[in-house]
Amino acid sequence: MKSAVIRQVKSMSMSCDRVGNLLLTKFSAHGASDVAVFVPASVVFWLLKHLPVNQDPNLQPPPAGPQITQWDWDHPNIPRAFTVQCKVLPGKISMTYNLDRKPDLTVVLDRSNVELMRQIMLAYSKDLIDLDA
Repeated sequence: MKSAVIRQVKSMSMSCDRVGNLLLTKFSAHGASDVAVFVPASVVFWLLKHLPVNQDPNLQPPPAGPQITQWDWDHPNIPRAFTVQCKVLPGKISMTYNLDRKPDLTVVLDRSNVELMRQIMLAYSKDLIDLDA
């Protein structure tokens, strides 16, 4: 069994493919290099149904996320997520992505990054194709 790589997320960025099948998610981590993963639309729609909505009007946004370039889209070693499992922790959410060709990736997002992720996915949801709908 592959052990998960764990990253404490500092900031993140997302970008949608032209077809509407995937979001490229790039995480900037504390004390580690950036990591990217392709997230299928089905996982995005599942997350949108399950991620909590921010209730704190004073929540500060996270720092600017890493830049996503064409190199990220074309890089052959960026893994694709099959599934994601989420665990709610005090003030955080742990997300473990089951990946196709690398060890599982666990990212720990604070409340501001969870809300940023939710808002970005919501904005892209009109461009994504929900095959499970």
